[in-house]
Amino acid sequence: MTIDGDAAYQVLLARDARFDGRLFVGVTSTGVYCRPICRVRTPAQRNCRFFTTPAQCEAASFRPCLKCRPEIAPGPGLPWTVMDASRTLALQAAMALDASAASGETPSVVALAARLGVSDRHLRRIFFAEHGVTPLQYLQTRRLLLAKQLLTDTQMPIAQVALTSGFKSLRRFNAAFASGYRMNPTRLRRSSKARHERDDDVPALGEDEPITVTLGYRAPHDEDALLAFVALRAIAGVEVVDGLSIRRTLRRGALAAAANGGAASPAGWIEARFDPAASRVRIAFAP
Repeated sequence: MTIDGDAAYQVLLARDARFDGRLFVGVTSTGVYCRPICRVRTPAQRNCRFFTTPAQCEAASFRPCLKCRPEIAPGPGLPWTVMDASRTLALQAAMALDASAASGETPSVVALAARLGVSDRHLRRIFFAEHGVTPLQYLQTRRLLLAKQLLTDTQMPIAQVALTSGFKSLRRFNAAFASGYRMNPTRLRRSSKARHERDDDVPALGEDEPITVTLGYRAPHDEDALLAFVALRAIAGVEVVDGLSIRRTLRRGALAAAANGGAASPAGWIEARFDPAASRVRIAFAP
C-alpha cells in the first residue's frame, strides 16, 4: 500500500485522531515509531517514514514509542471490503493470526490458506502486498506488542507474561524482546513502574489488585451516549454505571462449579473506565 508522505505528514502535524491505528510514523533520528496522535515534539519531515501497521515499522527496525504506546492503538477497521477480495483475505488472515498469537502455537500458513479457500502461495503474496511483512513477521510483532502491554499495565511475573504472549520459553521471549526492542523485559517493567509512580491518575498495582490493561479507541467517540445506554438497561445487582465507568459482576460457569464439588462459585467483576481526553479505556478484571 503506497502512502503519500506529504499527506501523511499533515496528519502528523494535526495529530488527527481519525488516522490513529491506520497510520504509524517511524522516526529515523530516534529509531522509534509512533502513532499520529503522539504528543512528543513533531519530527522533521525528512526524518519520517510512514507505515500502515506496527509490523511494517518493526520489520524496518523501528521500536515502539514508550509514550504513545502503539500496542494499544485501535484496530484498522472491518476486515472486509466489497471492492477488493484480495485485501479482504489478507485482513481476515491477519485477524486469524491475532486470535492465535497468545496460544503459543504458530499457525501453518498452508492450513490458514486452506481455511480461507486459497493456495498458500497466493495467501503469502496478498498478505505481503497488504501488510508489507510475512505472516510470521506479523505474528511475532503481535506477540511482542502484547508482551509490552502486559509488562506496562500489569504486575504479572515476566515468565507468565512470556507464556501469555505466546512464547513457549522465557529464554526465547527474552531473546526476541531484546532483539526487537533493544532492551530486556525487566528494564521496560522498571521504566513503566517509574512512570506510573509519577502519574497521579494511575496508582501502582499491588499483588492483590485486579488485572488491569489499557486499550485505545479512535476518537471521536460518544462515551456519554454509550454510558447512558448501558445505565438505562443495567441489570440490578449485576451491572452499574458510575461516572465514566461500567462495572459488571461475573460468575464462573456450571462446569467450574461442578469441579468445585457443586459449591457456589465466587463472583468476580470486570470494569471498563473511559478516559476521553486520552481516547483510552482501562479494563480491570478481578476473578
